[in-house]
Amino acid sequence: MLLVLAIMKFIQMNNKYIYLKVEIEMKKIINDPNQVVDEMIDGMVAAYPNQIRRLPDTTVIVRHDAPIDKKVGIISGGGSGHEPAHAGYIGKGMLDAAVVGEVFTSPTPDQILAAIKEVDSGVGVFMIIKNYTGDVLNFEMAAELAEAEGIQVEKVIVDDDVAVEDSSFTTGRRGIAGTVFVHKVAGAKAEQGGTLEEIKAIADKTVAQVHSMGMAISPCTIPAAGKPSFQLGEDEMEIGMGIHGEPGIERKPIGTAKEIATTLLDKILLETEYKENDEVVVMINGLGSTPEMELFIVNKTVQKILIDKGIHVYKTYVGHYMTALEMGGCSVTVLKLDAELQSLLDAPSDAPNFLER
Repeated sequence: MLLVLAIMKFIQMNNKYIYLKVEIEMKKIINDPNQVVDEMIDGMVAAYPNQIRRLPDTTVIVRHDAPIDKKVGIISGGGSGHEPAHAGYIGKGMLDAAVVGEVFTSPTPDQILAAIKEVDSGVGVFMIIKNYTGDVLNFEMAAELAEAEGIQVEKVIVDDDVAVEDSSFTTGRRGIAGTVFVHKVAGAKAEQGGTLEEIKAIADKTVAQVHSMGMAISPCTIPAAGKPSFQLGEDEMEIGMGIHGEPGIERKPIGTAKEIATTLLDKILLETEYKENDEVVVMINGLGSTPEMELFIVNKTVQKILIDKGIHVYKTYVGHYMTALEMGGCSVTVLKLDAELQSLLDAPSDAPNFLER
């Protein structure tokens, strides 16, 4: 679908201001801007019919065999546009359900409640929530409704983004790509038969040890809006940009991959005390339109910095794990390991978008 938007811009010429008509084209492979979420969900289910199913009359995607007897249900979700998060992480060893909101919009409490009820086997449900005001309010409201029906619910709020303390979407730090590691750890613990209390404990530990920071070089366009969510100059980048286009900490001329990686990692490493021979896992995450070529170039610098500091990289993930539609840019995530976290990260999972490379 091609949507042409006309906007007016004035420039100064010969000491006079004149208006120019500027046309911006939204090019997206869609049918109807108002049906993208519904059609996306149907397409996901059609791609993985033996692994996931759609709960009728909802935007909830569920593991095909949920609820699993005597297993704590693990759910997450949020606005769409961040694919493969979160539905791509449904499967054995990760999520039991994902609740899909409209693009960059929190899912509603009734949809979240439907997911809770669908995955509950009688031993409780654990919610993984990115720290955005709408998500937190709606998931917590759904949990209260579920508890009124006798379902035990616990939660963790992920706030791994070290860029800013507060933003237009949050009180406190935002939740970004580090959330995927929380999915993996909590999901593995649940698959091993962990109790609701044990899963909360390991999820809380993961959130305390995982830190991320991102940057952007180009905006994204919400289909229903038809125009970019923010503007960057051709030679500009924004350090600390959020996954919905929230402001970061600095706009400046675009730097090299080495400069970008160094800036992001330096701030991340300030968040946790590292000693020589500490082990970490690293994620270099693309925001939607960044080629893997560029992500691997960023990774080269990240690895060198960590090696030079005596920090051992146990495992590295490079790819698109939590995107922002077609935003250009990347984020870096570092999770400090201990033996328990390492074991849970290594546990098997058949979630379509977390297969080992």
